[in-house]
Amino acid sequence: MAKKDFETIKQEVKKIVSEVAELPEAQIKDDARFTEDLGVDSMMALEIIASIEKKLKVVIPEEEIPTIRSLQNVYTLLERLQKK
Repeated sequence: MAKKDFETIKQEVKKIVSEVAELPEAQIKDDARFTEDLGVDSMMALEIIASIEKKLKVVIPEEEIPTIRSLQNVYTLLERLQKK
């Protein structure tokens, strides 16, 4: 993953989630859970993951995907991947 300011990364992720979930960015909080709070189904979740990988040029390990249940999970995972 290209080294970027992490606030910029968070904004890009939030924008992707906003587009896929068809919700205004302002409505998406950092602690939002995908299914419960944002109404994201499994197909939308895969689209979010694929978009994040493409936009940020990162590979999210397949075994990590089931653990991603909220925006905060995404941020934590991306921080860990950025440090590698």
